[in-house]
Amino acid sequence: MAEPVQTSNGPDRNVGNGPPGTEGRVGDPKAVLNYVSRLGEEHKMLIALKGHLYSGSWEPMLDDLRNRLAGKPYIFKLVHRIQDDIGRIEEMQKFEAEHKIDLTEYISD
Repeated sequence: MAEPVQTSNGPDRNVGNGPPGTEGRVGDPKAVLNYVSRLGEEHKMLIALKGHLYSGSWEPMLDDLRNRLAGKPYIFKLVHRIQDDIGRIEEMQKFEAEHKIDLTEYISD
């Protein structure tokens, strides 16, 4: 497995203190790596978009998706499965909060 790479300088509110393996991290590193290794391409794409287009934060991305569903203005168009993407984001957001990590640091693009 490739070494984790930080892809965003913009911290999310669920982020720990520093890169993986440093002091201040909460959670089991094995659980994080196990979780990341099971992520599908759809999840990894959302994590990359979070880092590149949304300054490392899930909230504006979720707002965009929900606005698109509601027919409101939105910033970014995801071309497929908005409801599925919202579910994936909420799952990953919960995992980040539980483990005090930012998944963008574990996915290379």
